[in-house]
Amino acid sequence: MPKVTIRDIAKALSVSVSTVSKALSDSYEISAATKKKIIEYAEKHNYHPNRLAKNLKFGKTNTIGVIVCDISNTFISQVLDGIQSNFMDKGFDTLIMQSHHDEATERQCIESLINKGVDGILMSPLTETSNFDLLKKLQPNYPIVLFDRIQSSLDTHKVGANNVGGSFKATQHLLRIGKKNILIILADKLGVSDLRLEGYKNALKQYNIPYLDENVLFVDLKNINQHDEKIKEFISEKLKSENPPDAVICGSETISTRSLGIFMEAGIKVPKDIAVLGFANTTFAFSLNPPLSTIVQPAYEIGKIATEKMIELLNKPTKDYKTIELETQLVIRKSCGYFPENFNS
Repeated sequence: MPKVTIRDIAKALSVSVSTVSKALSDSYEISAATKKKIIEYAEKHNYHPNRLAKNLKFGKTNTIGVIVCDISNTFISQVLDGIQSNFMDKGFDTLIMQSHHDEATERQCIESLINKGVDGILMSPLTETSNFDLLKKLQPNYPIVLFDRIQSSLDTHKVGANNVGGSFKATQHLLRIGKKNILIILADKLGVSDLRLEGYKNALKQYNIPYLDENVLFVDLKNINQHDEKIKEFISEKLKSENPPDAVICGSETISTRSLGIFMEAGIKVPKDIAVLGFANTTFAFSLNPPLSTIVQPAYEIGKIATEKMIELLNKPTKDYKTIELETQLVIRKSCGYFPENFNS
């Protein structure tokens, strides 16, 4: 069935195109009887307005650009669910692009979205300084809201998880169940890694455990083969040392979900040889072998609130910006050696 246009309605009802347009916009210039006739005809013939043309008339596209590191990441996909669902409810479309953990690619994403005419940009920046100059230049004309990786010095609304607190919870739990020599593996050039390292240090300090640089490993998320080999070598060497570790915290979704497989391939038994706890939002954490203890971030809520902040800026620009950090949840499973039925938190 061909799409019905305003011109088709005007011709069928013997009225002007202008009359149809005004009637569909509920203009006071059109009588109630004429409006009723036009609206009924439009509904009967499944007329849908050309929203793009209407928005362009007012200098808007009702489209928001979204930039993330990697949509294959479970946490990111859950954030995007919160973003898209809530924008759709408010009549906005989204254009989603991936930086693939690369600053130059991130810059291309920003420029591409601007060229496509988006009304604003929601993004999870690669680092606290990545493309700051470009974002600062664009900000007077394009509202920008940051989510997840919110350490950037760009003055705007920022929505993320309490990463310091999440890492503190993870480290504290391991210390409370008797672990003393805890490693932490973090993603290199990931905006939240410094915060997660800070939480780890804070917990060690509270329990009078010395912090050791040698217990920290940074890995490159862009090179998975190198990433896996580096983790395998790091853990294997540590377990052979005079003071072997008894636990490891995995500081990202990718590190967490791949580590159990890496350890199994290396013959490292979890939790017998080493306890494992990681940042991961994957819904399959309970079905891994063994089930993975996790720090879960409120991903959907982060996306939802970031959406709300963007709409606020579009409706009423302000410089009264907020930084919102939502609490994480510790989910205890068997990879730590302790789980709910035998651990009183």
